[in-house]
Amino acid sequence: MPRIAVLIVAAGVGERAGGGIPKQFRPLHGLPMLRRSVLAFADYPGIAFILVMIGQGQETQAAEALDGLAHLPFVAGGATRQESVRRGLEALAAHKPDYVLIHDAARPFVSRALIGNLIAAMESGAPAAIPLVAVADTLKRETSGGVWATVSREGLFRAQTPQAFHFDAILKAHRAHANESVTDDMALAELAGLRIANVPGEEINTKMTRAEDFQLAERWLAGGAEFRTGMGLDAHRFVPGDHVWLCGINIPHDATLEGHSDADAGLHALTDAILGAIGQGDIGQHFPPTDQKWRGAPSSLFLEHAAKLVREAGGEIIHCDLTLICERPKISPHRGAMQTRVAEILGIDRARVSIKATTTEGMGFTGRREGLAAQAVATVRLARP
Repeated sequence: MPRIAVLIVAAGVGERAGGGIPKQFRPLHGLPMLRRSVLAFADYPGIAFILVMIGQGQETQAAEALDGLAHLPFVAGGATRQESVRRGLEALAAHKPDYVLIHDAARPFVSRALIGNLIAAMESGAPAAIPLVAVADTLKRETSGGVWATVSREGLFRAQTPQAFHFDAILKAHRAHANESVTDDMALAELAGLRIANVPGEEINTKMTRAEDFQLAERWLAGGAEFRTGMGLDAHRFVPGDHVWLCGINIPHDATLEGHSDADAGLHALTDAILGAIGQGDIGQHFPPTDQKWRGAPSSLFLEHAAKLVREAGGEIIHCDLTLICERPKISPHRGAMQTRVAEILGIDRARVSIKATTTEGMGFTGRREGLAAQAVATVRLARP
């Protein structure tokens, strides 16, 4: 069994978070944030060592925060995060770990599932692995004269920690590129030419940076969030054609679906389910079929809009469950691609998307292959005001 070390970086001050003390020692629902970050790894199978990097003079605060938890002696960090990590790796070298997970103490909500996925990537032979979350918001860049330009978010992801490495490989990279300034350890892996795997990140694995982040986290931990469920149903008839769009995937077929947009019944039903969960009406209110602007439009635009409204309300899409009702086309060969595409559109983990298919045993309009239908259920978490 591989020996796994965890290196937690907690050497900063975090002035933007306020609170009068370094943010890693600020309480989150009764526990210091640093303690919550260490507890995430404390009893995970295979983790042999936990080393916490602290700032100069923080020994007493760190010892109080981690009272009773097993960890290696604290090591003082450097002037930058990069230097702190390198010092930590050098201290771990004597323990000869096989893998190391490098984590920021400012991310106290890392899940066991994410830790497991990173370790699995190590065991598959990847020398480095990183959790990524697709960028879902529209991006803007400030240009001269106060003008804002839109930046394409295609292919852009947010990097999270922990980031996992074969220990010897990342230590070598830190030593070789100590004079080059980078923002995270994966950038050093890139400079060293290491092959990097990626695993799905998690929205809950957020970084505590500002005072507002702590306020929202307190609401979550205190049960200050409410869960809402929305339902959606859509149906379209078949007309002559050679393909159908379902859940964002183009499927060859001996007919097509009739509709004002691309008639993707799956995405339409899911859009309505999400809008229903947040009390925002239905798809027709936001994208009227009388508006020629939406003729032939990809239904991914509608679903993206619904997901954006959830984020603007301070919420998170927890899960969506979609059932396609049809005799043809066969759904099973495309289910995986559909899950991936829906997750991409919503900006959530693929594991939060369920897609199923059924028939009506030859009964009704779907049984007569006159059309198909879709129904969806979406669960959304909203912070209470």
